[in-house]
Amino acid sequence: MFVIYNEKTKFPIKTWLSGIDKIEESCLLQAYNLSNLPFLHKWVCLMPDTHTGKGMPIGGVIAAKDVIIPNAVGVDIGCGMVFAATNIRYEEIREVKVGTATIMQNMIGGIMRSVPVGFESYKKKQDSAVLDLALENMQKYEANQELVHLIEEGYFQVGTLGGGNHFIELQEDEDGYLCIMIHSGSRHLGKEICDYFHGKARELNRTWYSEVPDEYRLAFLPVHTREGQQYIQWMHLALDYAFENRERMMDKVCEVVKEQVEKYAGLPVVFTDKINCHHNYAALENHYGANVWVHRKGATRVRLGERAVIPGAMGSYSYVVEGKGNEESFFTSSHGAGRAYSRSGAMQAFTTEQVMVDLKEQGITLGKRKKNDVAEECRFAYKDIDEVMAQQSDIVTPVRKLKTVGVVKG
Repeated sequence: MFVIYNEKTKFPIKTWLSGIDKIEESCLLQAYNLSNLPFLHKWVCLMPDTHTGKGMPIGGVIAAKDVIIPNAVGVDIGCGMVFAATNIRYEEIREVKVGTATIMQNMIGGIMRSVPVGFESYKKKQDSAVLDLALENMQKYEANQELVHLIEEGYFQVGTLGGGNHFIELQEDEDGYLCIMIHSGSRHLGKEICDYFHGKARELNRTWYSEVPDEYRLAFLPVHTREGQQYIQWMHLALDYAFENRERMMDKVCEVVKEQVEKYAGLPVVFTDKINCHHNYAALENHYGANVWVHRKGATRVRLGERAVIPGAMGSYSYVVEGKGNEESFFTSSHGAGRAYSRSGAMQAFTTEQVMVDLKEQGITLGKRKKNDVAEECRFAYKDIDEVMAQQSDIVTPVRKLKTVGVVKG
């Protein structure tokens, strides 16, 4: 970890990278903007997977006094990971055939039939305890009529994957056990909430002649204001919805894996070590003697002994980790490997054929309806996850290393 503190910063920037040259210029500019916020507490943190985001870098962490910043949480509120291990060794099922297909190919096909991906939604309303509770407590939300329709619409998206960097992976850990990892968030709900309240914050900041320049894209809401409280309520709704969304998908994936392995391999399946964690959110926490709003945007909370999930990239490695309780990072780690190429940059640098050959050579089964944009999410488009892990060795201890064996993408 090194500290950036110069004429461009009001507060220090603590950075878990090997040098300032490892930070892209636009990301560094965003970090400088954060470091000049008047309500910042202590310092800005940049995790080793950091790269340019919208207003605030992905892999950025700040603690703010009495304010909350919609763009410092991000558009996919509650995006995060869910993980489960099994008692099945992958080598026990690797060669099992289902007709002419491998059992892995059959499981990936079953998952794609069970879980809508990309822009797909369910045709019928799904059960949602989170949305049921929201409808029972509409007085919390009815002041923001422009958003209320999202609650009803959410019933059709709960239990869906989405696109972009979201995925469902079947993985093999270092001891050979089959595991499941899913990356997704609050779907359309979170984006609409972020955009709506960022707009509200911009209007109010202009009225207050705010010190924070509009071009920072970091418009804020004091938490004691009506609008601040409204955002917090809607944010918590999106967080709960994202958590439930991942749980629902994990249930469906576990059903597919259990049914296929027990039917075709004759092995009883047990699921253990489940983890479900967010990496886009804000929370009221106590750090260095103050109650502050910690904003984690593409960053994962890892208190002492707390377990979390840090994915790599499609065809790479991922990790389950345990926090060391590093308060300098506000008890936070990276949320993944971090992009080395933008999506368009990856499409220009790598061909579909290159990616498909790479996956085939590694023995990875890909489930994706349209392959023409597969390069956007290939492992070459991301930083080396092992380098990222080495740079945050003072923050987390790896407890399980996982290799992709099957993946579903939108």
